[in-house]
Amino acid sequence: MKFKKSIIRKAAVVTLTATLVASSFTGCGSENSDDGKVTINNVSYDPTREFYETYNEMFAEYYKEETGTDVEIIQSHGGSGSQARSVIEGNDADVVTLALAHDITSIEEAGMIDEGWIDEFAENSSPYTSTIVFLVRKGNEKNIQDWDDLVKEGVDVITPDPKSSGAADWAVLAAWDYAGKKYNNDETQMRDFLAKLYANVLVMDSGARGATTTFVENGQGDVLISWENEALVTLQDYPDEYELVTPSSSILAQPSVAIVDENADKNGTQEVAKAYLDYLYTEDAQRLIGENYYRPSDENVLQEFGDVFDLSIDLCTIDDFGGWDQAYEDFFADGAIFDQIYNN
Repeated sequence: MKFKKSIIRKAAVVTLTATLVASSFTGCGSENSDDGKVTINNVSYDPTREFYETYNEMFAEYYKEETGTDVEIIQSHGGSGSQARSVIEGNDADVVTLALAHDITSIEEAGMIDEGWIDEFAENSSPYTSTIVFLVRKGNEKNIQDWDDLVKEGVDVITPDPKSSGAADWAVLAAWDYAGKKYNNDETQMRDFLAKLYANVLVMDSGARGATTTFVENGQGDVLISWENEALVTLQDYPDEYELVTPSSSILAQPSVAIVDENADKNGTQEVAKAYLDYLYTEDAQRLIGENYYRPSDENVLQEFGDVFDLSIDLCTIDDFGGWDQAYEDFFADGAIFDQIYNN
């Protein structure tokens, strides 16, 4: 299977955004300051920056009212896998809010997060979910309706790199599940399907936001394999230029959150870090989550956004792959299925 010679596998770039502070920085201490102000660092994945900019203001107001303490939140964004590696390598995160559980598990395995983190917060420490959809240009010239259409000759696909992007990992699993249904779990045909899909990939960015930029701002590709929330934001920003296509099946993507215990202990921020993640599950925060096109984990709040999300889509889950540890070993570890089909 030969891949497009024009493919670009972009290097990971981490973008920092400071919220409620005058400047941005990474790797700085988050200790309490002399004036009683507390600073914490939230290391997150690509598309969450707008949500957390607003959420941080909401939480800071709440925390001030509850405790009398001012809190500042620094946020940084990039491909989820790249962000996890940055924490392991010294990014002084008090909390991580990443695209998939395995990225947090890698930080746990480095000794920085206590065992059992996934049970520390509700819904397997996943306060919001999403899924994988397609974004096409207005008119949908290539008539892209389902995963089958992404493997057709002449279709240029934009998607991030599974080696650095959580969205890309979820997309690989969603495509594999679709192929399993189509070919009655014949692994040879499923591998061939995935290989054909990635043979059509024109640009492979390091993160989901970079892939959106490539498709929307740079005008490359016929279809973007996208987070649902990212696609909905694009429709909001460019209402007459793009269309969202929901495939017949996809995957329940569950971004995860955790306290980076080693850093929070060192910085004296365990209490505020826990409050910061707990507050994500409050009704007000859940509505803000929905307003930012993530699916609230609170079922009652989710139903309020039934006109925004396609709640009838057939979604497989990570459990269908044996959990994230097994899925990573099978698909994304060096030499696993993705490397086999991509490098062949």
